[in-house]
Amino acid sequence: MTADVVRIGFGAGSPEGANSAYLLPERGVLIDPGPPGEAAFETLLSAIDDTGLALEDLEHVLVTHWHVDHAGSAPRIADAADATLWMGSDDAPLVREYATARDRRLDRDAAALRDWGVPDETVEAVVDGDTPSPMPDRTPVSDLHDGDVIAGLEVIDTSGHTRGHVAFHDRIADQGDHESDTYGGETRERDDDRSALFVGDAVLATYTPNVGGGDTRLEDPLSTYRRTLDRLDDRYDPETTTAYPGHGTPLDLDDRIGTIRDHHGERRGNVRDALTERSPDPATPWEIAEDLFGELYGIHAKMGAGEAASHLTDLVATGDARLVDEEPLRYVIDESAE
Repeated sequence: MTADVVRIGFGAGSPEGANSAYLLPERGVLIDPGPPGEAAFETLLSAIDDTGLALEDLEHVLVTHWHVDHAGSAPRIADAADATLWMGSDDAPLVREYATARDRRLDRDAAALRDWGVPDETVEAVVDGDTPSPMPDRTPVSDLHDGDVIAGLEVIDTSGHTRGHVAFHDRIADQGDHESDTYGGETRERDDDRSALFVGDAVLATYTPNVGGGDTRLEDPLSTYRRTLDRLDDRYDPETTTAYPGHGTPLDLDDRIGTIRDHHGERRGNVRDALTERSPDPATPWEIAEDLFGELYGIHAKMGAGEAASHLTDLVATGDARLVDEEPLRYVIDESAE
């Protein structure tokens, strides 16, 4: 009998951990097929074959969010298997219309970077360094919404890292004799009453997901992401739920959510301190990012400035800071809150 959850790992890893795709052979489901390219595609085919599942038995390809390290191989494997590709409705257009959506995204990213006070030469370097991925210009993608159920997996809105990020929850109870899972070649015994939660990049085992730079469509990414953490924390009991992240190994949901909350609490204090030190002069998100992280290049410029911007927006919402200019965005500490 094949195992219920089979992890497929890609690459040597990164600070986030090696990419993780998940195959549910008994459901004909593949989650987050990983990056594009021949190596990743051959890894997928080999893993599918190892389970005894025929490629044409793969019916559903589910993707948690549009980032290419998760969605890159989705169009190709879905086409090869004649499977339906599913994504959250807010992220689906970025794969469905990849070529035109990418152009719009680059324009949107450049505008956000300029709003954050990033110098023009750095903006140009970020945009120029964002090379196209080997994905089709157009791909059939079906939309998912919160509460939908596909092959026994419930769709959970987990926006924040991206606007359309979703997770998938599967009750493994009542699955007969499926009492183990295969994870990176290791078989682990599992209680029948446990459930599986595939969280993508909403919660990671060794890294705090970026909030702000990962998707510049979000107006208040930090508050959005906090609501996702609250929802996961309230809804899923770590004693009965195994969380499978988009990078690395299964994680303790409760511990990781607590660690991520602590991180953002500490980062909030750091942003507030940096803004206070610049007082009475206003500061842009870029200036605060440089104060926090030092020199920033390439993708790190977008991620760093975006995270600073998300925390500054949050400080304004709580009355600890004020927005005093919009071109670019400039903030000052609110002395009345002292």
